[in-house]
Amino acid sequence: MEIKRDPMPTGAGARSGNATSAPPSDLRIRQLQSRQLLTGDLDGEELERFVEERVLTTTMDKAVAWARGNSFFPLTFGLACCAIEMMTIVGSRMDIARFGFEALRASPRQADLIILSGRVSIKMAPVIRRLWDQMLDPKWAISMGACCSSMGVFNNYALVPADKFMPIAVHVPGCPPRPESLAHGILRLRDKVHGNPPEGWRDRYEAQGTEELLEEQTDHASQSADVSVFKAGDTAGA
Repeated sequence: MEIKRDPMPTGAGARSGNATSAPPSDLRIRQLQSRQLLTGDLDGEELERFVEERVLTTTMDKAVAWARGNSFFPLTFGLACCAIEMMTIVGSRMDIARFGFEALRASPRQADLIILSGRVSIKMAPVIRRLWDQMLDPKWAISMGACCSSMGVFNNYALVPADKFMPIAVHVPGCPPRPESLAHGILRLRDKVHGNPPEGWRDRYEAQGTEELLEEQTDHASQSADVSVFKAGDTAGA
C-alpha cells in the first residue's frame, strides 16, 4: 500500500483537473491578517476588504429568530391518516433534515412544534390542549389536512377544528396533503419565525373582504334588487 500526499487543488480549474496547488503563503497571509485585525494593526483598504469578505453584521433578535426557524423540534404525534404522510417527510425522498427539522421529540416538554395530522374529535381536543400547554415557549402549531382545519368530509358533531381551541400558525390543505405540502407549510412557518411572512391573498389581490364588490353606480342603478351584493367600500359582510 502506497500513500501519496498531493497539495489540494484550488482555482477555477479544480473541477477540470487543470488547477494548480495553492501556495502555502496564502494560508499564512490569512492568519496574519486575522492577527492584525485583533491587534488593531489592520487599517485602510485592507481593513475594508477584510471586513467585507469575513464579517457579517446583524441584530440579536434576527440571530435568535434565525436559530429558532432552522431548528424546530416537532412533537412525535399523529391523529389519523395524515400522520402517515407526516412520517414520510423524514425519509430519503423529502429529507426534512436539510432544514433542521428532523429531530422529533417524544415528550412535549422537549418540543416546540406540534403538527396536528388528522381529524380532531371533541374528546381528543382537551388532550391536545394539554400537550400544547406543556410544550416549550415559543411554540407553534401546524394544522395538517382538511379534517383538522375545517373538518373536511367528516363534518359532523363529533369533530372540532383545531383553531377553535388552540392557536394555529399555518394551515396545510389537502385530504390528505402530500409530504411536499407539509414541507412547504413548515418552510412558510420558518419564514414567519424569521420575520418575513409571505403576503396573503388579500394583500396580493388587494381584497377588501369576502364579499363581492361592485363599482360605484348611479342613484337609479342603486335601487336594484341586488340585496346580496354589498356596495363598494362596504365590508359589513366580511
